[in-house]
Amino acid sequence: MLKLTVNGKAHDVEVADDTPLLWVLRDTLGMTGTKFGCGMALCGACTVHIDGVAMRTCITPVSSVVGKSITTIEGLSADRSHPVQRAWMELDVPQCGYCQSGQIMSAAALLATTPSPTDADIDTAMSGNLCRCGTYVRIRKAIHRAAELTGKEG
Repeated sequence: MLKLTVNGKAHDVEVADDTPLLWVLRDTLGMTGTKFGCGMALCGACTVHIDGVAMRTCITPVSSVVGKSITTIEGLSADRSHPVQRAWMELDVPQCGYCQSGQIMSAAALLATTPSPTDADIDTAMSGNLCRCGTYVRIRKAIHRAAELTGKEG
């Protein structure tokens, strides 16, 4: 039995130690906002925060996150009020939407450490988050907008 803290709540899970965190979140805990994309940590669809750092769950063994704080897209905010989520909706970023939870989680991690990112900061932080629909221009604009929204709140 492994003890996990996901979105501030304790969970006991009975899975093999080497089970990827992605499948524990989706299949064991029913949190399907985190998506499977490539299985090799190359696309970013499975991104969550582990102790505040954006991490790819498809290659993260569940045993490596015991005792750490895991935040999924479901835990970013209860009512989609997080500045990144608000900016995403305001600027109508998603097209198909499949990659968006990973994009949002990566953007939120960036803004937590870099409140006023440059385009270069955004490009670096978001590299490896693939969008098959090519909404990269809207994603960058939304990150800048979320930084503005965050500044107004703080």
